[in-house]
Amino acid sequence: MPKMKTRKSAAKRFKATGTGEFKRAKAFKKHILEKKSPARKRNLRKAALVSKSDHERVARMLPYA
Repeated sequence: MPKMKTRKSAAKRFKATGTGEFKRAKAFKKHILEKKSPARKRNLRKAALVSKSDHERVARMLPYA
């Protein structure tokens, strides 16, 4: 059976954790930062986990993660 292909766009956005969940970056940190408070911007730096409803979709895009 041939090897499965990884979706490279997903590979750049998600990283698997040791327990099999996927880490992701938070949105809304790229521009229009003046009106956002420092605390809000600081919390956007932290990684988040992919929700349970999206986990299967991400796992299918990353077969070897």
